[in-house]
Amino acid sequence: MSQLTLVTGAGGFIGGQLVRDLLAKGVPVRAVDIKQVDDWYFRSSEAENMVADLQLAECCDKVTRDVAHVYNLAADMGGMGFIENNKALCMLSVLINTQMLMSAQKHGADRFFYSSSACIYPGYKQTDADVVALKESDAYPADPEDGYGWEKLFSERLCRHFHEDFGLTTRVARYHNVYGPYGTWDGGREKAPAAISRKVAMAVIAGKHEIEIWGDGEQTRSFMYIDDCLYGTQRLFHSDVEEPLNIGSDEMVTINQLVDIVEDIAGVKLKRKYNLDAPKGVRGRNSDNTLIKARLGWAPSVSLRVGMEQTYRWIYDQAKAREEGRPYIAAAA
Repeated sequence: MSQLTLVTGAGGFIGGQLVRDLLAKGVPVRAVDIKQVDDWYFRSSEAENMVADLQLAECCDKVTRDVAHVYNLAADMGGMGFIENNKALCMLSVLINTQMLMSAQKHGADRFFYSSSACIYPGYKQTDADVVALKESDAYPADPEDGYGWEKLFSERLCRHFHEDFGLTTRVARYHNVYGPYGTWDGGREKAPAAISRKVAMAVIAGKHEIEIWGDGEQTRSFMYIDDCLYGTQRLFHSDVEEPLNIGSDEMVTINQLVDIVEDIAGVKLKRKYNLDAPKGVRGRNSDNTLIKARLGWAPSVSLRVGMEQTYRWIYDQAKAREEGRPYIAAAA
């Protein structure tokens, strides 16, 4: 069996950087995305780059041939503004994971990784900003984020049963708000760290010192830097952990505190306008990392301040280049 590794969603933020990381380690990679290759964030001539719509069975059958390892990151998703307003589109991603599991099993893949989300956790456990960190066993009784969260939870179960019924080794990570440079920063699919960075950058560039914040700013979250995500994903993939595992930071902050951090990095203080009618998601969410420390002997550790310094400066550079009509990295999905 070839040790060829397939990465789906390879034209996106996490997938593209995972491809680059695997190639740097000498792993042969087949990189697949629905977008044309010229629109990928990262692309390398060292990878076998393919364009395919993985909602279609024939495409999944084609890309999984001769593959030993599968990292399935492909999904139609975005930040809270996107998932609250595109529930059907988010749920249709179930076609991708279903067809990918079937094709991986058919062609004899050794291992299959699925990127789930903290959005699978019940809303009734996330009603307070001072939230108790979410541990893996909190997933049931189920009440996930409508649309996106239900698709992720169902696909987790599908991975479990493909392992039980067909012997396909599956690994599932529940990502908590991954951010960093080279991610979506405009256009409606961006997450809070990128959105706040863009808003602060644009305020600095335009000299208009005000910022709109969705909600009252007191909702809480934790955010995981991309380097931690890449390391944790591969660590879990090669482990013997069969149950879903949180991969997320446990450094919880309010959105107002996130704005404080970005303002400090930018050297600016902005007037805050709160949009109480905007999408804002659950009141509080944080990752309980007890299980990942016990099972992997590791947990995400890059501080929010360090990660946001890299993220803000990259987004500022892109926003500045766009304003000046210079080449910049587009904010694609």
